Amino acid sequence: MTDNNQNMNEQTSIDTDMLQQPVPKSPSIANTVDEMRAQFSRLQTLSRTQPINDWATRETQLDSLEVMLSDNQASFAKAISADFGYRSESETQFAELFPSFTGISHAKKHGKKWMKVQRASISALYMPAHNEIQPQPLGVVGIMVPWNYPLFLAVGPMIDALTAGNRVMIKMSEAAPQFAQAFASAIARYFSPDMICVVLGEVDIAVAFSELPFDHLLYTGSTAVGKKVMAAAAPNLTPVTLELGGKSPVVVLEGANLENAVNRVMMGKTLNAGQTCIAPDYVLIQRQYHEEFIRLAKEWMEKHYPNIESNPDYSRIINGEQFKRVKGYLDALSSDGIHKLTDAESNIETRLMPPVIVSEPAPDSDVMQDEIFAPILPLMHYDTLDDAIHFVNERPRPLALYVFGDNYNALEKVRNNTVSGGLCINEVLIHVAQHDLPFGGVGDSGTGAYHGKAGFERLSHMKPVFVQSKLNGLNLLLPPYGGLFKKAMAMFLKQQMLKRAKLT
Repeated sequence: MTDNNQNMNEQTSIDTDMLQQPVPKSPSIANTVDEMRAQFSRLQTLSRTQPINDWATRETQLDSLEVMLSDNQASFAKAISADFGYRSESETQFAELFPSFTGISHAKKHGKKWMKVQRASISALYMPAHNEIQPQPLGVVGIMVPWNYPLFLAVGPMIDALTAGNRVMIKMSEAAPQFAQAFASAIARYFSPDMICVVLGEVDIAVAFSELPFDHLLYTGSTAVGKKVMAAAAPNLTPVTLELGGKSPVVVLEGANLENAVNRVMMGKTLNAGQTCIAPDYVLIQRQYHEEFIRLAKEWMEKHYPNIESNPDYSRIINGEQFKRVKGYLDALSSDGIHKLTDAESNIETRLMPPVIVSEPAPDSDVMQDEIFAPILPLMHYDTLDDAIHFVNERPRPLALYVFGDNYNALEKVRNNTVSGGLCINEVLIHVAQHDLPFGGVGDSGTGAYHGKAGFERLSHMKPVFVQSKLNGLNLLLPPYGGLFKKAMAMFLKQQMLKRAKLT
């Protein structure tokens, strides 16, 4: 594996040399609060004077986004790898570029239909009038991007915003500065500053960004920061979509195919070294399966990530601060309950964090209270399925819930008696890449959903329109209220009473 390790080092070195260049001045890029506010004011004015109501303009923006990704996919992957200390280009292709390209294709295929005026049903009392729903652009959409998937979590919301005819401002994560610069430079080359502005900078600029009077603000990140973003947006009555984290549980049913469950759970837990908001956070499983689960997990690691220290497919923890946070979870636990899945040791210098399984940590321990966001997998036991459901339900509602098994009644019991942002049966993560499914959280894991048609509608004003017919009887219901009005009201109210009598 020496050659692979050399390639990893070369890639990081090349990235650092190539990408540590100042971002050129451009009206599409804001580096200060004053520049950001000026750009917002410009975009807001344009959104009021030149709303984007035609499909041709929207499709052109989606085409530009697609070309930008295609032309810059290698440099984007290298920039992300530089920020992480190392991340596999293949992983970036799979987890960021692939869903971005398919999302654009889906929007281009369906967007023209989504933006058409829709007929809505109307009560017979008001015919021959009719109802319509007219999607309209909101105006300027703000997007706050996290560091863990900085490409997909910038582009995904952009797709929905552009398809809905909005102008966009994007605040990139200060924790992924190499990619932020690469992305900002690319946006400046491929898009007019009349359409998109990228904002760079530290936390103070992020705070000021969240205080701008956007027509909609979409934030992806932690629950704690999400609360601050919502509070900052409240004075402007800015509607907010929050895509937050959470402890996404896995429930392994009695009699489930354990090998398949381990295969999918470990895939989800090791992708991006566990730094995924919908990664399996902990597993609920009956105690008699614990040892076999651990054994199968070790075999899985040997097969998929051999020689993990130099394995070119395994990512690093984003920075030293996050590494120390995660290491602290393990240091607080008894070594007897920690099961190493490889021979490798964690290394703060390289930020390598090998996956481990933690057997039955205390429910009030930090590793069971905080979102782990790392390749640490607690195994918790349950005796009955009711116990497992109760364990999930007594905690904040998760962003995702995963259940494995073939017992239909048991699957339905979990499905119907838990509430989560999303649910996968015999799978993990993949629901986020389904463009016909809304993606979002509930409760502490977020508010609102986007992707596909759900995202289009979330970032549009779905304006209700009532269209009156020339021939209508409403003038008969004007005062003074005479005999005809009273007879009509008496007949209507009598019908309602008869309906209620039938129901009771």
